[in-house]
Amino acid sequence: MQPSINYTGITGIIERISPLQNECCNQNIVLRTMNGIVHFILSPGTYVADNTPLRTGMQVTAFYDANLPVPLIYPPRYQAAFISRTEPNESIIVSFFDRNLLAAEGQLKLNIGSETRISTANGQRYTCSLGNNLMMVYYSATTRSIPPQTTPDRIIIFC
Repeated sequence: MQPSINYTGITGIIERISPLQNECCNQNIVLRTMNGIVHFILSPGTYVADNTPLRTGMQVTAFYDANLPVPLIYPPRYQAAFISRTEPNESIIVSFFDRNLLAAEGQLKLNIGSETRISTANGQRYTCSLGNNLMMVYYSATTRSIPPQTTPDRIIIFC
């Protein structure tokens, strides 16, 4: 059975990174997006892909759990669950994929290619079945079918 998760991603350019007041292990990341400014709280529990040091000017996609409550403030402030550097013309999704490699709510179907790089969240090689896992998927193009299909460039499995 599929877990009830709903990660929503927001892509933007890091405009500022600053520590939260009196919280040394949490940071506030300000993203400039096409729709304006968005704040993300980066905590020790946030997964940062490849342990990439984040810096101003970097394009990233940050994901938050849309099932969690958020304060109704402007600009919006979300708790980042995952964050990754994003290359130009690259898309990233974090979702639970079923045994047929169909994302939750059917928004993307994966077709694994010989060049698809697959690893665990800690960078180790993953050799088991991909289905029924939470994954961070990097891809560049999709079909116009329903659901859209893609051959991902990279997959990170969260066991």
